[in-house]
Amino acid sequence: MRLSFTKVVYTVVKKIPNGKTMTYAQVARKAGRPEAYRAVGNILNKNHNPAIPCHRVIRSDGSLGGYNRGVAAKRKILESEQK
Repeated sequence: MRLSFTKVVYTVVKKIPNGKTMTYAQVARKAGRPEAYRAVGNILNKNHNPAIPCHRVIRSDGSLGGYNRGVAAKRKILESEQK
């Protein structure tokens, strides 16, 4: 049985270690669809499962990108994980 792209994205994101980040493009590549970085963003925007650390996924230019709990919350969580 083949996993849905959403489940593959969640699996990739779950493996991002505390204090580390990946870009949406990197997640898309690891999930097997290198051009689907926007789809990765849309998938993660709908995530409300705290076991999926979607706050660890950022834009390729180094900016934070979106977060369904607000960019300020994303920044705060990422900063706390760097300590």
